[in-house]
Amino acid sequence: MRNRFKVAIVGASGIVGRTVLKVLEEKRFPNVEYTLFCSKKSAGKKIEFLETNYILQELTENSFNKSFDYAIFCAGGSTSKKYIPLAVEHDCVCIDNSSVYRMDKEVPLVVPEVNMQEAFKNKGIIANPNCSTIQAVVPLKPLDDTYHIKRIVYSTYQAVSGAGREGIEDLENGINGFAPKKFPYPIFNNCLPHIDVFMEDGYTKEEHKMINETRKILNRPDLPITATTVRVPVLNCHSESINIEFENDFDLYDVKQLLQNYPGIIVVDDIEKDYYPIATKADGYDEIFVGRIRRDSSVKYGINLWVVADNLRKGAASNAIQILENMLFS
Repeated sequence: MRNRFKVAIVGASGIVGRTVLKVLEEKRFPNVEYTLFCSKKSAGKKIEFLETNYILQELTENSFNKSFDYAIFCAGGSTSKKYIPLAVEHDCVCIDNSSVYRMDKEVPLVVPEVNMQEAFKNKGIIANPNCSTIQAVVPLKPLDDTYHIKRIVYSTYQAVSGAGREGIEDLENGINGFAPKKFPYPIFNNCLPHIDVFMEDGYTKEEHKMINETRKILNRPDLPITATTVRVPVLNCHSESINIEFENDFDLYDVKQLLQNYPGIIVVDDIEKDYYPIATKADGYDEIFVGRIRRDSSVKYGINLWVVADNLRKGAASNAIQILENMLFS
């Protein structure tokens, strides 16, 4: 193992970037030196990180002329598209939070609890999946391994923090009666079945992301999946209803035990006590909370799950840092 690693955080001043810094402070990795990059607009500002005042550095075409071992990119697709190839040219392994490389056949799409082994096959880029996909595939993986999934129906209820600072501001401003700037309609007091742009088939890009990324991560390229993704007036943490049809029969008790014993999952499922996952209880955690586990009697071997996770942490920052941690110390 190397004595010291150099890690760049690109987009350190953004909402995901700041969450990355928060999680890194909690982790306290030994022998890691960080450099924080940002846009020209934020360059020169100071940010407290690991009890030190770091100066944010402007990201330029020469930034990766310095020797970096790893970089976490959380500054959006255009930044990733431009600067990741430059970083890779200088032997820096990049963990990318944008959607640019997720479906690239040469780029591993990684959730550590599911397919960490793929990350070590990288050619300089490791893609971090979409937030709504990450929290879904962790419980799906052991279920697929054990019962073999036949079909998935996703219905998501996604928090405004998934749309960045502007999404949060739309909710806050909407409470006070101001018109939306980010969303096409007020998110306050509404549910919007519209995340990202609409495609020719009537699905949104977000729905296609969930379908295609799930297939890639689970290595099930032909798995039938459909999705409806909805933005809801919740500040943070995505909730999902996942309907699954298996090839094989199952026992509900065994399913609950399987999920409870799987890394990164907390089962919250006691309806007699109104005990099920909710957003405010998942906020600030890296685990994925699963409840309302029940048979779907409309098909032969069907089941329903209610899955909740912090989309800024496990859905973005923490997943990327888990990948980094495995790369550094495995």
